[in-house]
Amino acid sequence: MPLHAALDLAALRTGPTHVQDDTVSAAPKRKRGPRRGAFLTAVATASLLLVLSSTGTLASTIVTPKCDSTNLRTGPSTAYTKKTSVNTGTQLTVVSTVTGGSYLTSCNGISLSGSSWHKISAINGKTVLSLYGVSYLYGASLLFKAVVTPTAPPTAAPTAAPTAAPTAAPPTAAPTAAPTAAPTAAPTAAPTAAPTATPGPITLTDSITFFGRGYGHGVGLSQYGAKGRALAGQSAATILAHYYQGTSIGTMSNSQVRVLVLQSFNATATNPATVYGRGATWTIDGVGLTFPVDARLRFTPTISGTVTTWQVVVNAADGSTLYSAASSNSIRVRSGTGTTLQLWSTSSAYDRFRGVLRLIGATNGTSTVNVVNELPMESYLLGVVPAEMPSSWPTEAIRAQTIAARSYAEYRLHPTTGTYDLYNDTRSQMYLGYLVEKTTTTAAVGATSGKVLRTSSGAKVTALFHSAGGGGTENNENVFTSSTGAKTAGVYSYLRGSMDRRPDGTPYDDSSPYATWKTNTYTLAQIRAWFAADSRSNVGTLVALDLRNRGVSGRLISVTLIGADGTTKQVSGDVFRSIFNAHRPSTDPMMRSTLFDFAPIP
Repeated sequence: MPLHAALDLAALRTGPTHVQDDTVSAAPKRKRGPRRGAFLTAVATASLLLVLSSTGTLASTIVTPKCDSTNLRTGPSTAYTKKTSVNTGTQLTVVSTVTGGSYLTSCNGISLSGSSWHKISAINGKTVLSLYGVSYLYGASLLFKAVVTPTAPPTAAPTAAPTAAPTAAPPTAAPTAAPTAAPTAAPTAAPTAAPTATPGPITLTDSITFFGRGYGHGVGLSQYGAKGRALAGQSAATILAHYYQGTSIGTMSNSQVRVLVLQSFNATATNPATVYGRGATWTIDGVGLTFPVDARLRFTPTISGTVTTWQVVVNAADGSTLYSAASSNSIRVRSGTGTTLQLWSTSSAYDRFRGVLRLIGATNGTSTVNVVNELPMESYLLGVVPAEMPSSWPTEAIRAQTIAARSYAEYRLHPTTGTYDLYNDTRSQMYLGYLVEKTTTTAAVGATSGKVLRTSSGAKVTALFHSAGGGGTENNENVFTSSTGAKTAGVYSYLRGSMDRRPDGTPYDDSSPYATWKTNTYTLAQIRAWFAADSRSNVGTLVALDLRNRGVSGRLISVTLIGADGTTKQVSGDVFRSIFNAHRPSTDPMMRSTLFDFAPIP
């Protein structure tokens, strides 16, 4: 998925989080007032992670659930929205413990009750902000235990988006899905970006610092690189031709897009899935009525054994009932001319959407609701481009981003199967709907209407992108590997790594705050403990690292860890990075990419 800019956390509306089988004990928080669309700087993002609750700091304790299907909520009470559930073995970074609403639950047959909640900043090394758009999630503390010998995190191939929350006004993540289709053409010649020279296994010293370049996976378009190229006078077409080799610009029809904008919302009689029509009138498909501005729709479940039925009630702004009837489990709320639909049940402040909101309720005795925004591609892009690239950036960079985003989305459309095509977060590309729209990015969408990338044979292009390439981009098969670094992805002729520097040798992405970076300095004992705590990298007493297996840009395809007794284990560059990030203190700088070494990289 593409990179996304960090959102102003003050603009995010917090809602409930949940625990397994817990009971509601507090009223939900009210929605916040005015929303701001500002981007956080990297420093502001880091500083916000330090704002802990008054009940005690845990110094970034790592915990894991005691039982499966443990709920995480957007606030410290069962009245808050459930955002996700986690299973045993999941590693959660806890920054503090707070006192909140009471809960009553059970875990492995044991009844648990209390009012203490863990404040969670990351899940398996990925920040809550980057995953769910809120700065923290909360879980009932009695459902967790501290990790002494952590269970290995999932071993799936790394996603295309960075694992940490985006930083400054610029983008921060790239498309997450690795290419799966067969390559579209024979690979082009190897790029000219030379890997970092490493002579052999490096014996670790008593103090260790990692130095790196770039942010993100490094495949496809570098957003900061596109900015630098646009400032140098390059057109959007020239920029795209560099990052997606052998492609040209073609056209597509104005296809419909289906975006999952709310997942597994736990609807109840007192907290149903709720939508408002703002600005003008609106309708419900199959209901022969037109509803006035600011009317409210509630989608409420009734559970009988293993069967769930649903009711729709619409009230006017004065509270009077305009419509009330039993409903199927799937309804479409359709905006009229000048209308936006406010999805009140989402915890995000970016809760207004063009087009249609389809509410899909469970029928199997549970009360979860998914909400899918159905709208034309061009309308969808109005809420994508400013979430992925600052609207103040050069016009040609924004146009290049727009064409890449349209191509990325087109590649993933499957209108005859499933209920949605794309996520609204870094699992696909960031989509924030109507409230994020900006004049300059809207103009770029209009100026490039229908334009997409095509291979030489006319095939669609999975236009991956990332924040900053660090002076060079990478071949896709060197990034989307197994957890051990084995190459498993097909070779895509247009996703070839290449040098990304000006004629004078300076990187086009040098305006990125992560054009170059370094970690804090740690003791050998710390590094040993972190990597021994993960079964994938535990070699006993770690004494050396082999950093020679690099791609064309210098990014690490794999890292070999070497123990004192000769034990070795090989992990992918991204697994090494994620283990480091999961164990470092949460306020310390993270590894931003797999382009790193023990000394500064030119």
